[in-house]
Amino acid sequence: MSKLKEGYVQIYTGNGKGKTTAAVGLATRAAGNEYMVYMVQFLKTGATGEIESAKKLAPYFNIFRFQEVKGFFWNLNEEEKKQLKIEVKKTFDFCLDAIENRKCDILIMDEVMGTLSNDLLSEDEIIALIDKKPKDMELIMTGRNVPERIAEKANLITEMKEVKHYFKEGVPARKGIEF
Repeated sequence: MSKLKEGYVQIYTGNGKGKTTAAVGLATRAAGNEYMVYMVQFLKTGATGEIESAKKLAPYFNIFRFQEVKGFFWNLNEEEKKQLKIEVKKTFDFCLDAIENRKCDILIMDEVMGTLSNDLLSEDEIIALIDKKPKDMELIMTGRNVPERIAEKANLITEMKEVKHYFKEGVPARKGIEF
């Protein structure tokens, strides 16, 4: 039984920095209140600070990754793309199991929207998952380009909008800030 009386669907989207960071902030707050949080990361393979933070907040904050194929989708060969699709499906099935078997109070599907534009998952699969969410579980999804049908299912959508970014000045991603 969840500690939450009522859970909603939240989406953090937009072309600006901060979607995953917002989800991690919510996870930190929830873990501090002893809610069980699962953050499942799609399309991410590198070392990041949030993984180390989650270890310090265990057992309440847990991050899961199932992807082994490294690199941006557009740089992958056909065999790597096929393997990535299998890994994304495994990641999605883990999320579905967490929902169906009520394994957490809060489920964060980080960068799940990025799987849609490359046909790794379908809108219908995401909508079916949302429809299975128990009323007392919070579901947070992140990523750019949220399809309208998925947006209609959300209770809250926050858009991170880039106004200015130091990447355009040649500043690379920095440990502890961007990852």
